[in-house]
Amino acid sequence: MNILVINCGSSSLKYQLIDSVNEEVLAKGLCERIGAAGSVLTHKTADGRKEVIEEPMPNHTVAVKLVITALTDAEYGCIKSLDEIGAVGHRIVHGGENFAESVIITEDTVKAIEECSDLAPLHNPANLIGVNACKEVMKDVPMVAVFDTAFHQTMPEKAYIYGLPYEYYEKYKIRRYGFHGTSHQFVSNRAAEMLGKDIKDLKIIVCHLGNGASVTAVQNGKSIDTSMGMTPLEGLLMGTRSGDIDPAVVEYIAKKENLSVEEVLNILNKKSGMLGLTGISSDARDVEAAVKEGNERAILTVTTFAYRVAKYIGAYTAAMNGVDAICFTAGLGENHRLLRERVADYLGYLGAELDSVRNDVAGEDAVISTDSSKVALLVVPTNEELAIARETKRLVEK
Repeated sequence: MNILVINCGSSSLKYQLIDSVNEEVLAKGLCERIGAAGSVLTHKTADGRKEVIEEPMPNHTVAVKLVITALTDAEYGCIKSLDEIGAVGHRIVHGGENFAESVIITEDTVKAIEECSDLAPLHNPANLIGVNACKEVMKDVPMVAVFDTAFHQTMPEKAYIYGLPYEYYEKYKIRRYGFHGTSHQFVSNRAAEMLGKDIKDLKIIVCHLGNGASVTAVQNGKSIDTSMGMTPLEGLLMGTRSGDIDPAVVEYIAKKENLSVEEVLNILNKKSGMLGLTGISSDARDVEAAVKEGNERAILTVTTFAYRVAKYIGAYTAAMNGVDAICFTAGLGENHRLLRERVADYLGYLGAELDSVRNDVAGEDAVISTDSSKVALLVVPTNEELAIARETKRLVEK
């Protein structure tokens, strides 16, 4: 069965068509500037060819139709007709407390996702636009919602509750939810496979380090704590997000700069993190180049980032009363050898030893610790699209 994986934003639509039998990516692409001038679809085939299709996309329904046209094109397509798509898997950012696992999409599902939109106003409405567009174009194709937050619904109350008046949790469900759950689940399962052990016997810490970054404690295959909170702003310093700060900073900046709360939050979400500290870029490659030139703020930024990651590893080792494996994944985690070294420098107390030769890898599965290391250190490339396809297949074939 071929599964179309959709990740829909407010003006974009990413997709992959995956053969669920051999898990091969048949094609993938990105629609950009939907609803604006200059709409473009970039379509890539399994053999590496790239087609750039400049067509007006006034809405997401038109974008989905163009995706289907690209997938079925005689020259650069990979299927003959829409009938060869057996199911669609949709990434949905926030499932709140309503969804502890992936589900077949029904009218009730859509209503429940809409109810979570206050918790993710930038993401859930856009995700639902993708769902509705696909339903319009592919009326009889089963669709599945896979939630970023679902994996973390196993967290105990002591891990997700905030120290606020309890009535705010009761009335508004203000609590820690966590994100990148699909990635954390995929990577922890893959790590267990690499180590040849049952995940139910392992304590794993997954460091998803990219422009957005989070750390999760996975005990016996379940998330028991994670660094992101009610929104993706909490936790690690990121590309443009501040991560953990004293909440009073919001009021302080608002008064000093004569800004609204919304304007300060925009700064914390879009102008902080690596971008804010360096004043150069949110891209770690640019920051690392500045480090090599001796830029003091860039050096401060990378050392601060590694320090924050190491702090969360220490906290989650305590939360699980030990750790068997620490995984690095996502753009930085998979490809940034020096970052892994910086983090590993803090882990001597665990008996974790990084092998500098094994650590010279990028974008591939690897155990990068020494044979004598008491904790396994691993690089595990994430594959959220494949994880969504697997979940979709599981539910559709039930």
